[in-house]
Formats: sequence, C-alpha cells, structure tokens
Amino acid sequence: MDFSHSPKVVALQDHMMAFVREHVVPAEAEFEAEMATLRAAGNPWQATQTMEGLKLKAKAAGLWNLFLPDSKVGAGLSNLEYAPLCEIMGRWPLTAEAMNCSAPDTGNMEVLERYGTPEQKQRWLEPLLDGRIRSAFAMTEPAVASSDATQIECRIERDGDDYVINGRKWWTSGAPDPRCEIFILMGKTDPRRPPTASSR
Repeated sequence: MDFSHSPKVVALQDHMMAFVREHVVPAEAEFEAEMATLRAAGNPWQATQTMEGLKLKAKAAGLWNLFLPDSKVGAGLSNLEYAPLCEIMGRWPLTAEAMNCSAPDTGNMEVLERYGTPEQKQRWLEPLLDGRIRSAFAMTEPAVASSDATQIECRIERDGDDYVINGRKWWTSGAPDPRCEIFILMGKTDPRRPPTASSR
C-alpha cells in the first residue's frame, strides 16, 4: 500500500513550512511578550497584534480555512490530505490559529456549515470563516467523564417553539475570549434513549 502524499499535499506542506519559517517562528517571541503583558494585566484572552498580523499574512498566502472537508467554503481537502498539515500546525502552536484552523472554531464551523440554517450561517459561520469572531464549545460537565458523550447530563427539552437547557458546564473552550459570539452546547434531548451503536 502506498502511503505517500499526493503532489497537492506535498506542495501545501512545502508552502506551509515556508510560511512557518518566514512568519511564524520569527513572531513567537513577540507573541510571548504580548501574552506576558496581557497575563500581568489580568486578561490573557485579548487578541494580540502579533496573531492578528499572522492571520492577515496566512490569508494572503492562501493558507486559510484548510480544515473543512467536502465543502465549497473550505480548501477542498479530505481528512487524509489535511492530516499532514495538522502535523505541521501541531509543531508550531501559533500556526493553527494563524490559519483559522484552531479549535473550537474548526468543529463549530463544520457543524454550522453542515447543519446551520441560512440565517445561522450568515450570522455566525461567515464571520467565523473570515476570522472576525471566535466561538466556544460547551461539552465538559463537573460530575461526569464528559469525553464520553453518552455520559452528558445536560438536558435539552422542547417547549413549544423554544428549547429549555438545564445543566452545568465548565472548562468551556473559547468562552473567555471577548470575540466569542456563539456557543455550541452538547446536551441530551432524550436521556432514556439507549446509545446508538456508533457511540458505544
């Protein structure tokens, strides 16, 4: 079996590595200095000038929103093609956010792209894809092993045209960011229903 990457992926790897060497690595010290100042001021969640500058450069270089598989608004990469790019992003921590490929936004954008209404896409997906806002993913709960979605206790119940959410979440990824404008919450609408075969 041939596990070599396609010419398209190799070209993207080379392009990304050149970007990392030229822009990301030289920006690391400046980013850390900005973060140290924000932490000392008691608010490390502010956007840094360094990261915002990297985002503009990554967008101009065509290294933007690489994560969405089978989508007109993504780079058109399969998960297999995207994986080796994640290896690079994982080695240089500033890279993923600079390319608008960092959690929790990636997963939330995929949910909105796949299942959002046109209104939801206009309100949240478009500015997320453009990097103008951030998002949060509310999964973790204090009393259960929340990495196993079948143990989630948060209840979501329909009440006419509305839904009532009853539960407690903590350690919510992305929540403190002042640019966060949307939370995607994981809960159960029918706690009596047995887990599906795919979730066991």
